[in-house]
Amino acid sequence: MEETRKKQLIVERFHYSQDQVIDKPFNWKQMWRLLQYIKPYAKGLLPLSFLTVIISTAVRLLIPILIGVYTLDKAIIEKDTTLLIQLVLIIFGLYLLSYVVNALRIRWMNKLGQNVIYDLRKHLFTHVQSLSHRFFDQRSAGSILVRIMNDINSLQELFTNGVINLLTDFLLLFATIFILFSLNAKLTIAIMVILPIMFFISTSLRKKIRLSWQEVRLIQAKMNSHLNESIQGIRVTQTFTQEKENSQFFRALNHENFQTWKQTVRKNAMFGPFVEMTNAIGTVILIWYGAVLVANGECTIGEFVSFAFYLGMFWEPISRLGQLYNQLLIGMASSERIFEFLDERPLVKEAAKPIVLPSIKGQIDFEDVEFSYDAARKALNGVSFSIKAGETAALVGHTGSGKTTIASLVSRFYDVTAGVVRIDGHPIQELTMTNLRSQISVVLQDTFIFSGTIKENIRFGKPDASDEEVIAAAKAVGADHFITRLANGYQTEVEERGNVLSVGERQLLSFARALLADPKILILDEATASIDTETEVKIQRALKTLLKGRTAIMIAHRLSTIREADNIIVLDHGNILEQGNHDQLMAKEGVYYELVKAQYRMLGTD
Repeated sequence: MEETRKKQLIVERFHYSQDQVIDKPFNWKQMWRLLQYIKPYAKGLLPLSFLTVIISTAVRLLIPILIGVYTLDKAIIEKDTTLLIQLVLIIFGLYLLSYVVNALRIRWMNKLGQNVIYDLRKHLFTHVQSLSHRFFDQRSAGSILVRIMNDINSLQELFTNGVINLLTDFLLLFATIFILFSLNAKLTIAIMVILPIMFFISTSLRKKIRLSWQEVRLIQAKMNSHLNESIQGIRVTQTFTQEKENSQFFRALNHENFQTWKQTVRKNAMFGPFVEMTNAIGTVILIWYGAVLVANGECTIGEFVSFAFYLGMFWEPISRLGQLYNQLLIGMASSERIFEFLDERPLVKEAAKPIVLPSIKGQIDFEDVEFSYDAARKALNGVSFSIKAGETAALVGHTGSGKTTIASLVSRFYDVTAGVVRIDGHPIQELTMTNLRSQISVVLQDTFIFSGTIKENIRFGKPDASDEEVIAAAKAVGADHFITRLANGYQTEVEERGNVLSVGERQLLSFARALLADPKILILDEATASIDTETEVKIQRALKTLLKGRTAIMIAHRLSTIREADNIIVLDHGNILEQGNHDQLMAKEGVYYELVKAQYRMLGTD
């Protein structure tokens, strides 16, 4: 019974998390927008590729005439050996030219396609980095990764071959139709009778194929998101022994991915054989009716042979155009998801004429600030306080009281719902974000360490810092002690999130990184929560020197770390209950006093 219930929950979780497939017509406007990424190459690779297409098509169209009309009807029938040798040499030369031109076409088309994919991925990644924190709050990392990698990769074939092949096939198709009518109009009309039937059936197939590709993209996005979450949360999964349930959910996703791909490929595969069947019918008509025309003297043997060559050319672009349409469907499904992100605009926008403060002093003022992450609940409710330049302010309160929200508003990761936040007397919305954030360093409780060396991680906030400056920052926070014990010291490679380091060591590295950036405002969000008492003493000693001349905001549940703060602000559900220094608040015997007593009692029982 329990096992059945678990399976049901997995199925419900899977279907609940599915996105919806949108049934709407092909968006040529969006496809045209996608093709704008070719514009930068309109004076180089694009015209060169077009030139090779024109030459290659002209050569292909010329050879059947030379073989049928000239070689058979003139050189062979009239037994003109000289003309025959000349034609053989000309045809050989044309095939050689076609080989060279096609080699150049493939080379230039691949280069064009790769450049466009490079530009598109760079544009998307740069744009995503400029978006506000709220965008990332609402989307998983896996979903963003799918857009930047998988969806753009799926456009590779379209840009590498599709666009140029579209020109080639249309050029070849119309030129072939013109030549077929020129050779024999009766035979051409007889064969063209089957085209309306082909058009009717292919149109119904296209809609089904388009919807199938949408389903493929959606299930792949969900699969990638789940993989990313599973890898990031592997410790939680193993802690709660949920490996089996996680595997079952992945198997459900994997099975759905397999089934969707299978159905899509099956529908896709119907188009090619359908064109081949139509080609076969056309060939039967050619042989039967062509033989009648030859027998009646209305068509020569050479014209019949040339006609057969051109008929093959006629069906070839039709078949490829069907495949190209499938590429366009894949491209449409992916481009919809890509442009969904590119059309996102940062909610935190820079002013039309922002103020640049080369060096801020660090005065912070909150004036009747309200903020809400959603319309349902306020995270801050009319909060007002001031932190003078060079002062250290501590934010205290239970989880959800608004401490981290205040820190996020100072860095302008979000904009206030009401009220105003000022830096050095200027409303924060009037300052340039790059200039503001370059003078603020944040140390979070959940420290992120990037792949690379220890030295590169410390230098992240100040890439031009010297080795001596890196080492000095590490020594200042007590990180040098454990770094020098590592096998390669500051050159030690650490993987993503710094898994080879302890939690405390990772926090010390992030502390050194923030201090090296030499900020005017330093925000410590539970930065000492995972550091042992001995290390904390070292950091507190270093902070007394390092915080001189800087404004600091400290968020801490461990109240012993904020005793020296100039101002302690006690928060509860987005409201300020009381504020003052440690001695003032203890003398009040209010909320802060009770918090301190509660922590001492806890320490005493431990």
